[in-house]
Amino acid sequence: MKALIYDGVETLGFRDVPDAVAAAGQELVRIEASGICGSDMHAYLGHDDRRPAPLILGHEAAGVIVGGARGGTRVTINPLVNCGTCSACVSGRENLCPERMIISMPPREGAFAQFVAMRPENLVTVPDDVPLTKAALAEPLAVSWHAARLGLEALHAGASQTALVIGGGAIGLAAALALKAQGMGDVTIAEPSDARRAFLTERCGQTVVPAGTGQYGLVVDAVGYAATRQVASALAEPGGVILHIGLGEDAGGLDVRRMTLQEITFIGTYTYTVQDFRDTCAAIFDGRLGPLDWTEHRPLAEGAAAFADLRAGVVAAPKIILTPWT
Repeated sequence: MKALIYDGVETLGFRDVPDAVAAAGQELVRIEASGICGSDMHAYLGHDDRRPAPLILGHEAAGVIVGGARGGTRVTINPLVNCGTCSACVSGRENLCPERMIISMPPREGAFAQFVAMRPENLVTVPDDVPLTKAALAEPLAVSWHAARLGLEALHAGASQTALVIGGGAIGLAAALALKAQGMGDVTIAEPSDARRAFLTERCGQTVVPAGTGQYGLVVDAVGYAATRQVASALAEPGGVILHIGLGEDAGGLDVRRMTLQEITFIGTYTYTVQDFRDTCAAIFDGRLGPLDWTEHRPLAEGAAAFADLRAGVVAAPKIILTPWT
């Protein structure tokens, strides 16, 4: 099969690799759409020791089951594999499973390929009227759905029902959509890129500003750098909540003194539970997250150029979807 291989820092190759094979208890999925995630970019830039070269990246995918009793079924993939028996899994917090694994990290190759093997419980059936390029957004949308749920559960009843999302990439946009779908009416995205800000305003119908000002009941850091954490800790109102999703860098930025004196809640949030993933899929399928028409589609064979364009900051769309069969 053909695959896009991460060969080293800012180096990707498109070539033949051994076919993916479904082991016992797995199903083979022909990938029809696979999105480029920020974590894929981190690996591409050499910033993720968990993803050593050579490796097939990609974990935001949808496709069609090949062979077996469910052959021909259209599915989207929950790429997070958990043990199912530990206390985290039993309590419905599978994303905290100490044995968790995700495709695109060894020993599991990723979805920038023509086929992926996955266990059936990680496959959610996609209705015939939902394009697989849209269904491939389930994973990044689930990340933000999970975060929004945690933030809204933590938000005090007397807090301002306002939210600022720092960063207008796919996770930031998804956070805004998830917050609105779960009942937060006043959501603003802070995005410094003129091109992306225009795209989010005109194409996605979002309220977008170059930089946040004022105070908000809930602040989402969808970037995760020291500078954005500094903004988050300054703009969260007294008694407010900071949701930290971004993994840009691991230190600096938080004003811990202000957070302590003003009783600001900080929540680190990672991936999603099985239920969050399924709830996100349901929200995609019934339209609660909007038309989801803000992606750009490119052939997998041109994946190296797509990564280079993202690196250069010349992509206005929040998400590039790679399609292996075109």
